[in-house]
Amino acid sequence: MKKKLSKVNKGAPSGFVISLAIHAAAFFLAGLFVVFTVTQKEEKKFVPPKPVDRPKMKLKKPKVKVKKSAKPKATTRIVTKVQKASMPDIQLPEMSGMSEGMVGDIGGFEIMPEIEEMTIFGGGQTIGNDFVGTFYDLKRDRNGGAISMDVYQYTDELKKFVSRGWKPSALSRFYRSPKKLYTTAISVPHLPSTVAPFAFDEPDTIANQWAVHYTGTLVYPEDIKFRFWGHGDDILLVAVDGKVVLNACWGNTDGSLGTYGARLIAGKWVSSAAKNRTWYLGNNLAWGGDWVELKAGEPHQMDVLLGEQPGGNFCAMLVVEEFGAEYETNPQNESLLPIFRTSEMTHDVADAILEHLVPGEADVFGGPIFRDYMAKPSTNEVAEVEPAMPEEQPEEEVSPLRLWTLADGKTFEGEFISKIGDQAVFKNAKGRQIKVPYNQMSADDIEYIAISRPPKFEVEIVRSVKPYHVQLSNYELERGNLPPRIQDYTFGAKVRQVGGGDYPYELKLEFYAIGAQYLDPSKHRILDYQSRVFTLDPEDDGAFQFTSGRVARLFDYTQINQRRGMKYAESLVLLTDSRGEIIAYNSTANWLMDNLDELRKRGIGNYINKKCERVYPTGPEKNPSLY
Repeated sequence: MKKKLSKVNKGAPSGFVISLAIHAAAFFLAGLFVVFTVTQKEEKKFVPPKPVDRPKMKLKKPKVKVKKSAKPKATTRIVTKVQKASMPDIQLPEMSGMSEGMVGDIGGFEIMPEIEEMTIFGGGQTIGNDFVGTFYDLKRDRNGGAISMDVYQYTDELKKFVSRGWKPSALSRFYRSPKKLYTTAISVPHLPSTVAPFAFDEPDTIANQWAVHYTGTLVYPEDIKFRFWGHGDDILLVAVDGKVVLNACWGNTDGSLGTYGARLIAGKWVSSAAKNRTWYLGNNLAWGGDWVELKAGEPHQMDVLLGEQPGGNFCAMLVVEEFGAEYETNPQNESLLPIFRTSEMTHDVADAILEHLVPGEADVFGGPIFRDYMAKPSTNEVAEVEPAMPEEQPEEEVSPLRLWTLADGKTFEGEFISKIGDQAVFKNAKGRQIKVPYNQMSADDIEYIAISRPPKFEVEIVRSVKPYHVQLSNYELERGNLPPRIQDYTFGAKVRQVGGGDYPYELKLEFYAIGAQYLDPSKHRILDYQSRVFTLDPEDDGAFQFTSGRVARLFDYTQINQRRGMKYAESLVLLTDSRGEIIAYNSTANWLMDNLDELRKRGIGNYINKKCERVYPTGPEKNPSLY
């Protein structure tokens, strides 16, 4: 017992030792608890960001001008019976009817969407119920090398193609263009044969001994009986389910074969039409085809073959006569027949045809549409009345007043007049002048004033032209024919600052290049439109220039003593600041600037008049030697 006590008494009393141990343990545990607790709180603690001092945007009344004469055009869709499609009418979009709102901004460069231009042979986009055309050059092998081929061999090769069931393999040894064209209307009026190779991007192809094979589906939503009429210079054949129903290849007016026997391509087919070879279609008398009967919605394979033997003129007019139908009369006192088509006529397709079509030779907008659905009349009746016109609205006054903000946050309304020394001068609504120290204005307003006081700029269009050499066939050379004049135009625009002072603010430079028809100089066409957003670089001496990536190819030729085609005519260049205000422009024709709002609704390829309204081109006059 004494030993235990003596052992405890060494150092400190036992109660003290125990107390010390307990406190130590408590402090240790508390430390662990505190550290653990603090660590956990730090992980879960959310610290909101400091409030951002966002400057309030100063709003101003939109500057909208409403013309007193602004009236919507009457629509032709309001009739006694509302026409409602039984299914969506899928149309080829208007390739060139694009407005300013469709222009995209890619990296500061605004370009029109790349939509391929419609040609008389078709366009590069399909809508599903069109005919696809394949171009062949029978003077070249499949690799593009030249081969020996005369007009008689050409006839024999196409005859084999038809006799073997219109199979592409029958032409496999000849050059085939990789480009396909899709068309909803087959009607090529009288024009130079050079147009075909260019349409298929084969400009180096001499315009003879070529062929285009179209394939598609012939179908109609109701039972129908009809026949084709047509004329081809030199080749136009139509087959339904592999059987020839029209041979409209070139032949003499007395019905004989003609020089190169193009009619032999269809074998023994003979027309039985009563008025066969009695009226002109294109540049020769029309052939009538066999009657064709279709059951409602029943599809059939249809093939069309076009081609040119010696070179020179070309024509492939294909129209439709519906059994029992009555038609208006043409200038020859015969039926004005509609062209063959598989869709409603778009403005772009009509432009391509009407540019070359003699008025009154064929109906471009009427007749049956060969597809498996049609617009069916609704039971909804509406009164046959003119659409109500809105009351004329007075032109809204654009207020020159703007809400200005000072550096201390105070605001006032006024019209900026000028900057005199270190003061900005304004005029309020009562006409009184307000002078404000320039350095007391907000940074945004100082920038706005700087933008609205640009230096002087000069703008102009730039263009380059490259004549295209067209090689004629031996047939054309022997007859002294002149090749069509073809020029490739490339356009651009440039701006140069001629006033002093830096202008480090965003600008937009845009241009329109305009052509004019030789047949009718009052009809113009938009050859190109481009724009670009930029900021002047001081290292470029206050100048900026850009060039379009688009080539405008213009044809100029004489046919039937008429000069046809298109010439470059006018231009318009605009420079606008970041507010959208035009600060400089250059126009070769006042009507372009006077009708700028209307012009902005048009797209590349559109035909316009001098009010910038969209119109159709003017066709050539009739051949006086024919009728």
